[in-house]
Amino acid sequence: MALPITARGYSWTHADRDAPAVGPLDLDIAAGSTVLLLGPSGAGKTTLLHAIAGVLPSESGEATGELLIGDRSPDPRRGDTGLVLQDPDSQVIFSRVGDDVAFGMENLGVPVDDIEARIPASLSALGLDLREDHPTAALSGGQKQRLALAGIHAMSPEVIVLDEPTANIDPDSAPGVRDAILAVRAATSATMIVVEHRVGLWLEHVDTVIVLGREGVVAQGAPGEVFGDPELAEVLRECGIWVPEDPEAAELRSAGRAPRPDSPAHSGSESGPDAGVRTDARTGPRMQGEVLLRARDLGVARPGAKVPAAAGIDLDIRAGEAIGIVGPNGAGKSTTALTLAGLIPEFTGEVLAEAGLRGSAKHARPYRWPSAFLAPRIGIVFQEPAHQFLTASVAAELALGPRLAGWSTEAVESRVTELLEVLGLGDLAEAHPQSLSGGEKRRLSVAAMLAPRPAVLIVDEPTFGQDALTWAGLVELFLDALAVGSAVVAVSHDHGFLDAIGARRFALGGTEGAPEGASADSSTGSSVDRSARRPDAHDEVRGERVE
Repeated sequence: MALPITARGYSWTHADRDAPAVGPLDLDIAAGSTVLLLGPSGAGKTTLLHAIAGVLPSESGEATGELLIGDRSPDPRRGDTGLVLQDPDSQVIFSRVGDDVAFGMENLGVPVDDIEARIPASLSALGLDLREDHPTAALSGGQKQRLALAGIHAMSPEVIVLDEPTANIDPDSAPGVRDAILAVRAATSATMIVVEHRVGLWLEHVDTVIVLGREGVVAQGAPGEVFGDPELAEVLRECGIWVPEDPEAAELRSAGRAPRPDSPAHSGSESGPDAGVRTDARTGPRMQGEVLLRARDLGVARPGAKVPAAAGIDLDIRAGEAIGIVGPNGAGKSTTALTLAGLIPEFTGEVLAEAGLRGSAKHARPYRWPSAFLAPRIGIVFQEPAHQFLTASVAAELALGPRLAGWSTEAVESRVTELLEVLGLGDLAEAHPQSLSGGEKRRLSVAAMLAPRPAVLIVDEPTFGQDALTWAGLVELFLDALAVGSAVVAVSHDHGFLDAIGARRFALGGTEGAPEGASADSSTGSSVDRSARRPDAHDEVRGERVE
């Protein structure tokens, strides 16, 4: 039985902030409604979903007003609300997929026989063709998101709240995941709220659209009313909403330009110690088109794996060039990124740095470099941004890389100011990185790696959780890095982003929706070579190596 959701003057303020993370809100969501919740990055969408699920800890902030699920305050112990989080890694609990699906049902006291019957059915419904004892550590980010959805599918809650459930799903598979979610909702008649930036994917399948702004609800109504109102069109664009069939938004996304006429141009600008010169004191000169990193017959695997996630990879990474690694979930894209970055060893073949990147290193393999030598040369942004924050404030996180690279105090401060402006994080300069929204964390993680201008930047899903405005800001940063000679390797399902930065495609496990004609100049790695060797015993997740 579905439950209604009611809010009266509800807001939530984090303990270290003065302004509310969300609200104050007045909402009436009818039982059984399907709601698409939209708004700019940082408007409080994730906070609202967590509040509805009852998982906002009282010690981390303060709530005002009233929020009710049915006629009671949210309480996760009742099991009436199922939540799928924005970060797929943070919701994996057990080491085996079957146990993970069973966890929610066990907490609700579902009979054992019913649990055992629902596990394979839910895995199948979400397209996870895996044994129940398959290790969760071997799942890709997209597969982890499917696993979380399978757990909700099995629980059959009365309210379902989903935070960008298809953000880590490849475009070809996203409609199937959406349809599986809709099937769960239809079977249970649950009230459903979904946060998504892929507006078109959901628009025909929801009955209500709610748009949150920085200070509350901006618009609410049926999809036709919200997107068909000419007076709301500019308001939606100012909120960074990807308006369906909006020619202006499509043009901006294709060109990678900021949607605001007053947005500062950063492409080609420099504030580092070698402004205007494609060189770095620690990595040496970088000539446009020079090969910096080379992979030959590369096979990649997570440490301990007996077979590679992908193999047969041949790739040259050149200064000033963008490469997009594309492919379906589970094709080995993130594992390839970690291997190219020197963080895990090659399964087979080699990743070798050329002289322009290697400098004085004795070893050509980046995996053999000490961390202090590796970091200013090859930067990496992980799929889970919160895993790489090292300081207690946004500004300090942005300053860390340039400071360690030997920039002057003046240059560091100038670079931090520039990045805060482009990313729209100026008001959060002193906030703790872990208190940011998912989209804000993603922008900070990307900018922190871009800040010292490494020769090679490897990023995993860099546009995850971004609205149209912040997406354009990230594009500006990458175009700036390319203009000064950095190489960019991006694992991404966002082909609009790859087009905007001029990335050539490198396909793993298939073309994954690459643009027509892309195959002519794209390389392809085979997905599995079962005759390949395991890593040597001394090859482990990178630790300190002698240069």
